[in-house]
Amino acid sequence: QVQVVQSGGGVVQPGGSLRLSCVASGNIESIYTMAWHRQSPGRERELVADSTGGGSTAYADSVRGRFIISRDNAKHTVFLQMNNLKPEDTGVYYCQATIKVNSRYRDYWGQGTQVSVSS
Repeated sequence: QVQVVQSGGGVVQPGGSLRLSCVASGNIESIYTMAWHRQSPGRERELVADSTGGGSTAYADSVRGRFIISRDNAKHTVFLQMNNLKPEDTGVYYCQATIKVNSRYRDYWGQGTQVSVSS
């Protein structure tokens, strides 16, 4: 069994910062990609940032330069530091991890956490 559990999020004023955390646990052989997605009101879920096992990162254009994804491979943890938040960053953020279990990779998702940016 594998679990992916998120923490962080909340309400912040425009220009503020928040940090999201996500930890995977269970029968993990290895983790390839760890990523953050978000679903904003009235929009489809979108990829915000991802980090591959090789250490490369990628960001959506809308967050590049403001958000930073990082991971602690030894602790199976990924973080999303969100700076200079804007109202359009509001949404439910989901952690996703591509995890090898029983010699097969599959995607696992966190429970989601609300981020609200409002004055």
